[in-house]
Amino acid sequence: MAAKKGFFIVLEGPDRSGKSTQADLLKEWFENRNKKVLMTREPGGTRLSEEIRKLLLNPKNFITALAELFLYEAARAQHTAEKILPALKRGEIVISDRFTMATVAYQGYGRKIGLEIIKKLNRIATCGLKPDLNIVFTMPDSEFDKRRRTRLGFIKETPDRIEKENNAFRRRVNTAYRKIALKEKNILKIDATGKIGEISSAIRNAIIKKMNPVRFRRTRWKSQI
Repeated sequence: MAAKKGFFIVLEGPDRSGKSTQADLLKEWFENRNKKVLMTREPGGTRLSEEIRKLLLNPKNFITALAELFLYEAARAQHTAEKILPALKRGEIVISDRFTMATVAYQGYGRKIGLEIIKKLNRIATCGLKPDLNIVFTMPDSEFDKRRRTRLGFIKETPDRIEKENNAFRRRVNTAYRKIALKEKNILKIDATGKIGEISSAIRNAIIKKMNPVRFRRTRWKSQI
């Protein structure tokens, strides 16, 4: 993989953890400092990957665990090659709502597929690309269950294929993120029950420490958190 000049940030966590809200705030923060930002998501991000997303989330589709894994990796391979790597080579900030960690949580812990298989496929699909910073949102099961009930109470359309999964599956996923946040390196662990402003500030501080402030001296990072 060619050397990249940009900075790759991934926000991970279970559904309703607040990561999408923080991704939007982070994009705005960077753009206010005249940084070129690519906001993207998984599965998705490209025309082909978005079509695969539709297949994966369509509640009418029966998809085996292994087929589901390969579909996610196919979407990721296209997304990485077509969207993420070119943006990083141009020196852009890339913010992705989920990446490889989601597959470990959902297909590894959730579907109980071997983690070594998943990690190997992740490396192949991404050409070995790793985020500069993983921001992982975690919450206790009690809060997770509460948010899910609230979410389902507001949904008027049919829940997607993942939303229809049983509580045991979804709890395994939520537990997975807590375990991963403790075990993996290069992670900022975020308590998803915190206030939006406090979470946003913690994320910005972590990014400033990760990135070389000298590169952004003209934007006066520390004085504008």
